[in-house]
Amino acid sequence: MTLTKESFYGALPPPSEVAKANVDSTREKEEALLQSVTRTGAVVPRKRAVGRLVMHSMAMFGREFCYAVEAAFVTPVLLSVGLPKNLYSLVWLISPILGFVLQPVVGSASDHCSCSWGRRRPYILGLGIIMLLGMALYLNGDVMISAFIGERDKQRTWAIVITMLGVVLFDFAADFIDGPIKAYLFDVCSHQDKEKGLHYHALFTGLGGALGYLTGAVDWGQTVLGYSLASEFQVIFFFAALVFLICLTVHLRSIPEVPLRYENEETKFLLEVTESYKYSSIEEEIKNGYLKSTCAEIKAAAGKSKNHAGALKQRMTLKSLLKMLLSMPSHYRYLCVSHLFGWMAFLSNMLFFTDFMGQVVYQGSPYAPHNSTLYLTYKTGVEVGCWGLCINAISSSLYSYLQKILLPYIGLKGLYFIGYLLFGLGTGLIGLFPNVYSTLALCSLFGVMSSTLYTVPFHLIAEYHREEEVRKQRADGEQAGEHERGKGIDCAALTSMVQLAQIILGVGLGLLVSIAGSVVTVISASTVALIGCCFVAFCVRYVD
Repeated sequence: MTLTKESFYGALPPPSEVAKANVDSTREKEEALLQSVTRTGAVVPRKRAVGRLVMHSMAMFGREFCYAVEAAFVTPVLLSVGLPKNLYSLVWLISPILGFVLQPVVGSASDHCSCSWGRRRPYILGLGIIMLLGMALYLNGDVMISAFIGERDKQRTWAIVITMLGVVLFDFAADFIDGPIKAYLFDVCSHQDKEKGLHYHALFTGLGGALGYLTGAVDWGQTVLGYSLASEFQVIFFFAALVFLICLTVHLRSIPEVPLRYENEETKFLLEVTESYKYSSIEEEIKNGYLKSTCAEIKAAAGKSKNHAGALKQRMTLKSLLKMLLSMPSHYRYLCVSHLFGWMAFLSNMLFFTDFMGQVVYQGSPYAPHNSTLYLTYKTGVEVGCWGLCINAISSSLYSYLQKILLPYIGLKGLYFIGYLLFGLGTGLIGLFPNVYSTLALCSLFGVMSSTLYTVPFHLIAEYHREEEVRKQRADGEQAGEHERGKGIDCAALTSMVQLAQIILGVGLGLLVSIAGSVVTVISASTVALIGCCFVAFCVRYVD
């Protein structure tokens, strides 16, 4: 974080008070200044109020609300516009491939963004707008096309194109936005507030998902809005867009960011400070020389900052970015691999869970005639599966609160291990004993895994960065400024594992399901989660 004019002026007493203060009181103020300014020129963020952290978490609420709406309606929408089955895999693969390639690029770009509004919020706003655009296209694409094109065959073709484009844009932006949100939290909060913020993120993620699934379960066609608008999908879009806009606005106004300052601004600022506070006159009155050394330290940090800023102005190529990712310390890479295992297991279960409920638990068939008992039984199983996903979202919120209580006793390693272990055992039991009531009860373990994936890995990233910052403070000035990596690219590398998991599952799991049926999804989820459990226990590094 860059030293700002406001934080520096706030740390110094006014000139009139300095002239009147005695040596002891001046020394106390100078020692406070020394504590707030590190050797790298950074200012430690102040403690944030709980209300501010809650406001910051509202973005996760809105994002997960929209995700739940997509999970409930995207398949019916694609079927209603007549999308051919051979294009389904294409829809689900385009977005994660784009995300996996571009996520680190955007993360690095946000680390180097010099916008006066901050480094992360411009990207969060842009991705939020893309989310809304994608949601508008896939929920209203057929209505919009029918308003402009009269010919029926062209209507169907363009409706498929617009709907596919909407799904790709929404998935792309919704997956992308998580990295800048986490980096934004890390930038503006102290270490203790980062822990609280991650728990609030998980809490509101679960609440948003639960509310989204409940919204999808309502028959909006029989309401006033259902009669006023063209279709139920438009009613859902109205609620989803309203909730997301409110949540995004609250999030962007939650905690102000400190923008990057480049050489001209920092030089001008230091000159202004020297001139307005007249350090030479203070040094004549104060014999201990504390403030003189502090100013020299800040100017030295600003000099290093100038040299670093010149490097940041160079355009980062994809080749240099890949080199940076490959040169990440081994404990970062191991954390990314464990995160990949977790998301592969979680998505393997969640993407096919409603189909598993309809075909395996309820013994229905999606391929039977729509007026047959088999199809109606399958449809009932899908609806019950949606309630299971709602239980998952609620348990995720509850467990995110429980994590705060468990953390001092079992630590991050215990939380990480328990999350993977319970999910692996739960999905294994569901696959072996596919009963309605036991399956719904075990859905609560899905929430444990969800909360773990949204908190513990990012908590470890924060711990790693904190450890590096302490090491830099202890090092001499030359070593402190070398090879500094931003939080944005580390968060982006971690979240890109979600896209990689989607790519792997999109290529391999669909083939397995077509051969062995939906039961293979929960067995695969259990197996991968238990392998990840071993990886979490023996390979991931935890900071003491």
